[in-house]
Parts: sequence; structure tokens; C-alpha cells
Amino acid sequence: MTRPRYPLTTMPKRALNKVVFIDRDGVINRDPIGDYIKHWKHFRFLPGVIQALKHISQKGWQIILISNQAGIGDKKYSESSLKKITLNMLEELEASLVPIHSVFYCLHGKHHGCRCRKPKTRLFRLASKHLAYEKKKTFYIGDKATDVEAGKRFGLKTILVLTGHGKKDSALLKKGFHPNYIVPGLKEAASIVVSA
Repeated sequence: MTRPRYPLTTMPKRALNKVVFIDRDGVINRDPIGDYIKHWKHFRFLPGVIQALKHISQKGWQIILISNQAGIGDKKYSESSLKKITLNMLEELEASLVPIHSVFYCLHGKHHGCRCRKPKTRLFRLASKHLAYEKKKTFYIGDKATDVEAGKRFGLKTILVLTGHGKKDSALLKKGFHPNYIVPGLKEAASIVVSA
């Protein structure tokens, strides 16, 4: 199978002070629970997300997207479709004055046994090669128990949003992997991040 490419888009290396990692589906855009976003025409930003991302960015935080995209490895849609979705998403955000520092995807199937699929932490390690930041001051925002576990395993503060899988997964949190915060959505998570 095609090896994942990291990152899909990235800016040049530079010293950074404030970083926030954010999951994609269910946090930034609507998640078709039980299916995948296979085409750009199906991608929908969640209400208030662009404003929340802008708020984070305007306060000097660098935004890095970290997402499992098992539909590629499981042959549900193509890597070229994912690239189109990502580039269109980045263009829309850029048009709203929301720069995204970089995007990192795990492209392996759900049962591939790779080292990058969350809750494993390889994507965070790969992203960190391009970053200088303090883990104890860094957040990972996600909507799944596996997001919380991955963030905690990597030594980050975690925020579980109740959009996407969040409401269901709030009952699936493992012992020792509880988020620092549970909030309704990205707007509230952004307020926590910028106040840190």
C-alpha cells in the first residue's frame, strides 16, 4: 500500500512558541458517523469553527491538524480525493485569514497495525520535527477517546469536544486518559487555548 506522506502541506521550519494540535473530522467539519468525507462537495465546516480557528490564530497560536484517515488504507476513497479535500479546506481557511501551519494524516487502514494511527503518537513526533514548543503548554483538541489518549501519551493537554463522536466517546474514556477539559465545541476550546 502507499506509504503515508507527511506533511501534506507545511511551512518552513522556524522557532514557534505557541502550538495547538487539532483533529479534523467531528471537530472542524461535520463527521458522517460510520462513513468518510470522500469528496469536497461533502465537506462542511461546523458552525463557528472558522471564527474559532481565526481567534486562535490571531492570538499567535500555530495550528497543526492531526487526523486518522483510514478510508485511504481501507480503499473507501482515494488519496487524490483526500488531497483535493485538504487543499480546498486550506484555501477556504486562508481566504478567511486562518493560516494552517501543517497537516499530518495517518493513511493506514483501521487494522493495519501502524505506528501513526491514533491513539499512537507517531504523527505528533513527525509534526514536532518542524516545531519548537513546550508540551506542557500545548493542547490537542479532538472528539474521540483515542484523541484524548494520543494527546495524553504524547504529554499534551487535551480538550474533548462534544461535536462529532464526542458525546458518545465521553463515556469511552480509559482510566488514566481523561481530558483536561470537556467542552461543547471548538469555540469553547479556542477560548481555553488562548487563555492559557
